[in-house]
Amino acid sequence: MPLFTAQAQRPAILVLGEGAGGRRAGGVQRLAEPLDGEPVLLHTVRHALASGLPVVVVTVAPFAQAVGRLVATRDVVVLGTEEGAIPGGRGAAIAAGVGARTGAAGWLVLPGDMPLVRPDTLRRVGAELARHPVAFAQFKGRRGHPVGFSAELFSELVRLQGDDAPRRLVARYPAQPVEGDDPGVLLDLDKAEDLALLRQQWQARRPVPRLAAPLVSTPK
Repeated sequence: MPLFTAQAQRPAILVLGEGAGGRRAGGVQRLAEPLDGEPVLLHTVRHALASGLPVVVVTVAPFAQAVGRLVATRDVVVLGTEEGAIPGGRGAAIAAGVGARTGAAGWLVLPGDMPLVRPDTLRRVGAELARHPVAFAQFKGRRGHPVGFSAELFSELVRLQGDDAPRRLVARYPAQPVEGDDPGVLLDLDKAEDLALLRQQWQARRPVPRLAAPLVSTPK
């Protein structure tokens, strides 16, 4: 039986390509790190699209053109500065994405540096939003992404400000873990050593055909 039987029942995926976390050594933004011939962010967006759910990408100007080759212009929300900073932090990025898809049945927050999260994981977490205000992916008992919010939290989501605001919102509501065999829900690029592990796991899986497209130029 399909997880979603009607358009109106589908939550939207918010891919946060806002560049939070700064740059790597050599000036390369973490979302622009090359992975199998294209930037990490584009792989994350493609996996989100493969779920069959609506996708909104909240990003900054340097990434917008490349992302626009994968999703409709109306589904690319450009915020912040050329350097990748968004006033209001991650909370503001989520608020902007929710505001761009006000009629969704909920919203799944997926950081743009998590390209190994499987499309089926996104669908499974999204399905739980019909029964729970908050749901999140889990692997071997460890909480990961995406984190989903049901439509009943709309008024709070569109007012989020600050990097800690989403965490505080999750803490106020019962949250449903969605356990699965998907280690990608834990792997992002917060640490320098994460990139090597990401590339190793990517080579073992290669789940979606690549589409070569430049994202941002690497400073010389």
